[in-house]
Amino acid sequence: MTRDGHATHLVVNQARAPAGFNAFAADAVLTAAVAREAPWAAERCSALGRLAGEDDVQELARLANRYPPELKTHDRYGHRVDWLEFHPAWHQLMDLAWKHEVHSLAWSAPGPQPHFARAVLSYLWNQVEHGTGCPTAQAYSAFAGFQAEPALKVWAEKVRGTQYEFSRREVAQKPSVVVGYAMTEKQGGSDLRQTQTTALFSHAADYHGARAEWYVLTGHKWFCSVPQADGFFTLAKVAGAVTCFFLPRTLPDNSYNPFRIQRLKDKCGNRSNASSEIEYSGSLAIRVGAEGAGLREILSHSHLARLDFAVGSAGLMRQALTLALNHAGTRDAFGAPLARQPMMANVLADMAVEVEAATLLALRVAKATDHLGDDEQEAAFARVATPLAKFFNCSRAPAIAYEAMQCHGGNGFIEEHPMARLYREAPLNSIWEGTANMMCMDVRRALLKNGSCRAALQAEFQSVRKLDQRFDTFIDRLDPLLDTLLHDEFVARPACEALARALQGVQLIRHSTDEVVHAFCETRLGPPFHLGGPLGTTGAYIDKTQADAIVNRAHVIR
Repeated sequence: MTRDGHATHLVVNQARAPAGFNAFAADAVLTAAVAREAPWAAERCSALGRLAGEDDVQELARLANRYPPELKTHDRYGHRVDWLEFHPAWHQLMDLAWKHEVHSLAWSAPGPQPHFARAVLSYLWNQVEHGTGCPTAQAYSAFAGFQAEPALKVWAEKVRGTQYEFSRREVAQKPSVVVGYAMTEKQGGSDLRQTQTTALFSHAADYHGARAEWYVLTGHKWFCSVPQADGFFTLAKVAGAVTCFFLPRTLPDNSYNPFRIQRLKDKCGNRSNASSEIEYSGSLAIRVGAEGAGLREILSHSHLARLDFAVGSAGLMRQALTLALNHAGTRDAFGAPLARQPMMANVLADMAVEVEAATLLALRVAKATDHLGDDEQEAAFARVATPLAKFFNCSRAPAIAYEAMQCHGGNGFIEEHPMARLYREAPLNSIWEGTANMMCMDVRRALLKNGSCRAALQAEFQSVRKLDQRFDTFIDRLDPLLDTLLHDEFVARPACEALARALQGVQLIRHSTDEVVHAFCETRLGPPFHLGGPLGTTGAYIDKTQADAIVNRAHVIR
C-alpha cells in the first residue's frame, strides 16, 4: 500500500511454492527401482522423501548456505583450538541425515541390496542439501577402511551410529563420529604420488583393544574436507613411499592432536560445508595398511565415494527438474501455462529423459556394488562402470541445472531461490574424487588391465539385444571406438560418453516406458556419438595436430 492507502499492484501469476510433496513416493522411477531391488527399504525412503518436500527443511538448507561456517583458530585466552562454528541449521541437517541413515545404511541394512538402498537415500538427501552430502559420503566410504584395520574397529562401530553429536569428545565417548579426508597438496592436485607430507614412526601402543602403529606427520594439505571431523584419512610418505594414515582429532588421553586449520576455502558453491587448508606439525596418526601401499588403500575407498557422487549428481538433477516442472506448470505466459508452450514442453521432456537415464545408471552401479564379493562379473562391471557413471552424471548435472534455471528465468537467478544454490553446486561433484579426465583415464585403465571389464560391459549390452534396433546399431558402432581407446587416450572422452549412453540405454530399455525409450534412442544414440554431452569429445572427429592448432589459436596469454 502507498501512503494514501492505494495499492500499487497485486501479486499474481507467481509459481507455486515447491513444497508439500514426497520426493520418493511421487517419483515413479525411484519407487519402481526400490520395489524391484530392495522393497524392505521403501518405508525408509518414503520417510526421507517427505523431508525433501518440506518447506521447513528446505529453509534449513537455505540458512546453512546463507550463513557458512566460520573458523575459530584460538579461544579468547589465546589457546590454539582450530575449531569451527556453524549456523544451527547445519547441525539440524546433519542430525536428520544421521537419523535417516544416509551415511550408514549400507553397513547396517536389515535386507538385501544394502548399497542400492543406501544409494536411494543419498539420491533423496541430495534433494535436501548438498553440503551435508559431503560428510555423509565420507562416512559411507570410510567404513570399509575402518573395518579392515584392527586398531580402528572402534571407528567402524561409531561411524555407523545414528545419533549425531558435534563435539570434540574422544571416539569411545561418542554415539557416532564424522570422518574427513585430507589428501590433496598444492603441488600435486589429483596426482597423489606428488605427496610431500612426511611420516616418521613414533611408537606402537594399544588403541581401544588393538595394537596401533603411531607415526608423526609433518606437512600441508591444500584441500581438507570437513575439517571439524572427529578423524581423517590422509597420506604421507614413509622413506619416500606414499602410505595411508588415520589421524584422530582427539587422542586417547583426551588431549587435542596438533591439527592446524590455516584457512577455510571461499568456494563457488557447497558453502554450507567447510573445506580448508591444514598443517600437520607433530600430528600423531595411525598407519593404515602397509608402508608404501597408501594409494591402493585410498583407492579402495574411492570406489564408494565415486559411486556416491554419481548418485548425488543424479539427485541434484532430479531436484532441478522438480523445481523446473513446478515453476513451468504453475506460472502462465502468453495465455497458457509455461509448461504447455511448445518449446518449453520440449525442454522439460528432454530434461526428464536425461534425469531418468542418469538415475538408472547410478542405481545400476549401486546394484553391482552389492555384489563385489560374490559375483565376478558384477565386480568387473562395477570396476569400470563406477568411474564411468561418475564422469558422465557429474558432467551432465551443470547442463541440467542451467536448463532448469532457464525455465525459471530471472526468478531462478536470485539467492532466495534454491535454483541459484543448485546452479553453483552442480559442477562440484565432477571435481571431487577425480575430475572428468581422471575418471576417463580410470575407465581406460580398467579396460586395459582387466579383460573381464569389457566382457562385463558387453554382457550388459547383450542382455537387451534385439529389443530395439537403434540400440543394436549403436552397440555395433561402439566396438571400433573402444578398440581405438585402448591404443590412444586421446579419444577417452568420446569413448566414455558412448559407453555411458549405452549403459543408460540398457537400463531404460529394461525399466522405462516406450515414450522415454523412443526419445532417448532417437536423440542420444544416433550418429555421431557426441550429442550434446560433456566438452572435450571432439577427439573422435579430429586428429591431434588439428586439436593443437585450435588450442594454439585460442591462447591469449603466452
